[in-house]
Amino acid sequence: MTLAGLSCLVTVVCVFASARRLARVVALTTLHPGPLLDALKGDDPLVVCAKLHAAIGSDEHFAWERDLLAVVVPIQPRAREAQVNEQLTELDGRVERWARVPRVCASVATSAGFLLASVSIVRGLAVPAADDAPVGARAAIEGALDALTIGIAGAAFCYSVHVRARRLVRDRLAEVDRLVLRLEAAASQAEGAQ
Repeated sequence: MTLAGLSCLVTVVCVFASARRLARVVALTTLHPGPLLDALKGDDPLVVCAKLHAAIGSDEHFAWERDLLAVVVPIQPRAREAQVNEQLTELDGRVERWARVPRVCASVATSAGFLLASVSIVRGLAVPAADDAPVGARAAIEGALDALTIGIAGAAFCYSVHVRARRLVRDRLAEVDRLVLRLEAAASQAEGAQ
């Protein structure tokens, strides 16, 4: 395998790992909090929550959403606050999983590209001086540029995934905060009406 091929292999692994982080961020929650928040704006939030809770049922894919919607059940305010905090802590754990992977992969792809480019140059310098030495040096430089370019391209992809994932996390957590505030307000209104 050529040095450029090795650089490509490292880059593909880094790109795959970074893409997995992006997929985890996109699927942070099964139900997107934005439409849930929109659903709670219309009718009585307690009725909507009860319908959503019943629709979700015991499907484990919706465990986080089901547990969060359960906060509107008439329970003590301190217990509700503890349950909400537990759900937010679990969501923070999901956010932090694989959070550093794109940055590390960008560093690995760049480092591998530089390392393999250096090896290519050293190999080219090791060719004995002869009539074909300029051809050997040219091949070494081309191999070095190929390996370096592939590594930098992988690093650029990984870094862009890092930036995009960070933005998605920030937006999703802001929506979750608004949803939690709306659910707590609905639960407080229900307690006040009793």
